[in-house]
Amino acid sequence: MNDDQLLRYSRHIMLDEIGIEGQERILAAHALIIGAGGLGSPAALYLGSAGIGTMTLVDHDTVDMTNLQRQIAHTTARIGTPKVESIRQAVHAINPEVQIRCIAEQATDALLDQLVPQATIVLDCTDNYRTRQLINAACVRHGVPLVEGAAIRLDGQLMVIDPRDPQSPCYACIFPPEAEFEEVQCSTMGVFAPLVGLIGTQQAAEALKLVTGFGQSSVGRLQMLDARSMDWSTMHTTRNSDCPVCKEKN
Repeated sequence: MNDDQLLRYSRHIMLDEIGIEGQERILAAHALIIGAGGLGSPAALYLGSAGIGTMTLVDHDTVDMTNLQRQIAHTTARIGTPKVESIRQAVHAINPEVQIRCIAEQATDALLDQLVPQATIVLDCTDNYRTRQLINAACVRHGVPLVEGAAIRLDGQLMVIDPRDPQSPCYACIFPPEAEFEEVQCSTMGVFAPLVGLIGTQQAAEALKLVTGFGQSSVGRLQMLDARSMDWSTMHTTRNSDCPVCKEKN
């Protein structure tokens, strides 16, 4: 690290759990963030400010007026701009050293198979059940840790999947891919603005813990936040030996 980096990241370096070695791991890491909205905004801003070396952003949408209530990386001046480009500008305003690749496309199997193997950590910041399943399957195939987040109305969820850990359940162990779920989206159900910030920030925290190797990750725990009371509840989860996605990893 140069002198500017030692100053910029000094508050991390002062932590025994991170120090210079941990900060160097952050600088060398590559975060793949899929979804550049309510969850992706705080996740990208915190990872960028923390010094993540490379960031790939994937989202096919553009900034809309209705996004600005909660998607804090976007601004009124950037309405109509691709969300990935808007987040790139927001992160670079904080930390211009981060290498950012913007992909204004929908996440598909083919795209994920190209991007996931390049990543140190993947953050699923989408709001679509089918896409979550595709991301989970790609991370299991390529052995890359995944931080899942979700938020709707006043309820949030957080889950960490680590295919490198033989005990880690994957997303499909808990939510079967063939299950019929009615898609619920903010456009029809609404969402409490700070809730997406809380979950997205938690995703960034879990990602940095995995990158640096300190603390205890949320592997094997589905964490749920009720914003009405601000109470977290935890459901301990186990690997499903019949899971169609990760059973070959057992």
